[in-house]
Amino acid sequence: MRGRYIAFEGIDGAGKSTVAEAVAEELRSDGLVVETVREPGGTPVGEAIRDILLHSHDHLEPWAEALLFAASRAQLAAQTIAPLLEDGSWVLSDRSVYSSLAYQGAGRELGVDVVRSVNAAGLGGVWPDLVVLLELDPTAGLARQQDPDRIGGEGLGLQERVASGYRRLVETDQAVVAVDASRGVARVVRDSVEIIRERFGESV
Repeated sequence: MRGRYIAFEGIDGAGKSTVAEAVAEELRSDGLVVETVREPGGTPVGEAIRDILLHSHDHLEPWAEALLFAASRAQLAAQTIAPLLEDGSWVLSDRSVYSSLAYQGAGRELGVDVVRSVNAAGLGGVWPDLVVLLELDPTAGLARQQDPDRIGGEGLGLQERVASGYRRLVETDQAVVAVDASRGVARVVRDSVEIIRERFGESV
């Protein structure tokens, strides 16, 4: 049986990595084989691209940024995610293609549909079965960051456009389900696990 691919999304500071790891532990306690990955990164190629995207001091043009994210993602999908799913493992990802839809499509104003098409070409059908969107006010997200990366350090305007982009995805894409990330981590994890169990039923 093919595994499931679940992505955790949200603005910077929403708590994606913390929640994804905690949810993975919960699902493992159900007897599932669960692996976690992160974007950008997750492969040697992806980690090199991650360093450019998040830590470079050079200016990146919006489309250069979008294409670097897409390249890292294509490598991760082919090298790691697809084989895990074929083996029946569940993959929980800290970010996914939906980050590019929100950040580059909406935040950079490149267009959600064109960014979707560019990424789809490299993913070969490896697309999240479920997206758990950790919703948080952008001001609160920025306040949570102790050492922001290049994108997280760009300020409130970008994060507000990204948050609006995510909200539109909730309204238009049935794969995306929102969770209130302003509450404590334990509550956010519990809500996320409930959504996963409701979505996949007896598979969990």
